[in-house]
Amino acid sequence: MSDERRGYLYGLAAYVMWGFFPIYFKHLQPSSPLEILAHRVIWSVVFVSLLLAVVRNWSFLKRLARSPKLLAGISLAALLIAVNWGTYIYGVNSSRVVETALGYFITPLVLVLLGVTVQRERLRVLQWVAVGVGAVAVVVLTIDYGHLPYIALILAASFGTYSLVKKRMSLPPAEGLFVESSVLALPALAYVAWLTAAGDAHFGHVSATHTVLMISSGLATALPLLLFASAANRVPMVGIGILQYVAPILQLAVGLLIYHEPMPPARLAGFALVWVALIVFTVDALRRRPRVVAGETAAGPTAATVEPATTLPPR
Repeated sequence: MSDERRGYLYGLAAYVMWGFFPIYFKHLQPSSPLEILAHRVIWSVVFVSLLLAVVRNWSFLKRLARSPKLLAGISLAALLIAVNWGTYIYGVNSSRVVETALGYFITPLVLVLLGVTVQRERLRVLQWVAVGVGAVAVVVLTIDYGHLPYIALILAASFGTYSLVKKRMSLPPAEGLFVESSVLALPALAYVAWLTAAGDAHFGHVSATHTVLMISSGLATALPLLLFASAANRVPMVGIGILQYVAPILQLAVGLLIYHEPMPPARLAGFALVWVALIVFTVDALRRRPRVVAGETAAGPTAATVEPATTLPPR
C-alpha cells in the first residue's frame, strides 16, 4: 500500500470517528454539557500526558516557556476550543444534531471570510460566489428556524477562529491538545469539585458504562486527532479538504436517520444551498490544484498552497 493511500485511510478513519461523535456524546447523558466538557478536558490531559511520556517528547515546553506570545496564543486557542466543544455537546444533547452538522458544513465559508478580513487575502470569483450562496443559505435557515441558527454559527465561528490561531502557532497535534487542555484543566477540575460537593455530579453515580465512557472521552478526543495528523503528512491539501466533508455528512445522517430530527422543506432548501456553495468551493480548489502542484514542484510549499477551504481537524 502506498504512503498516500495509507494517509487517505487514516484521514477517513478520523473523519468517520468525528462523524459518529453525536452517538458517543448522547450516551454521556444525564451528565450536563458542562460536566461532559469538564471531563473531556481533564481526561484529554491525562491521556495525552501518558502518550507524551511514552514517546518522551516534552521539549516543546521549553519553547513555550521562552515565548509569552505563544502562551497567549495557546490560551486564546484553548478558550475557542472550549466554546466549540461546549456548544457541540450542548447541540447534540439538546437534540439539534442536524444544526451541529450545519456548523461544520459552513466552517469553510467562515474560514474564507476570516482570510479576507484578518489575513487580507483576495478571493477568486468562484470563492465569492460560494460565500454569497452560503449567506443566502443562512438567511433561508433563519427564516425556517425563526431565529439565527446560532449553534451552527457559533460552531463555525469558534472553530474557524481557532483554526486561524492554530495555523499561526504551528504546534504538533498531540502537543497542542496537551497544552490547550492543560490551560482549561484548572477551571475544569474546579467545576467538577464544585459539582461533587453540591451533590450534582453524575460521574461515578450513573453506571459503570457511563463512568468508562466519560473517562474515555480523552481517548475519543485524541485518537482521531492523531489519525488526522498522520493523514495530513501523507495526503495533498485538496484531498484533506474533500475528506473534511465526511464528518458533517455522517452527523447529518445520524441526526436524521437515528435520532429522527425534523427536516422540513425550507430547512432542506437551506442545506441544499450550503451544499451548492461547498461544491463551488471544491470545484475551484480542484481547478487551482494543478497550478499549486507546479508551484510546489518548482519552489517547494508556500503559503499559496493552502486553500482556505481546508481546515484543521474539528471538535
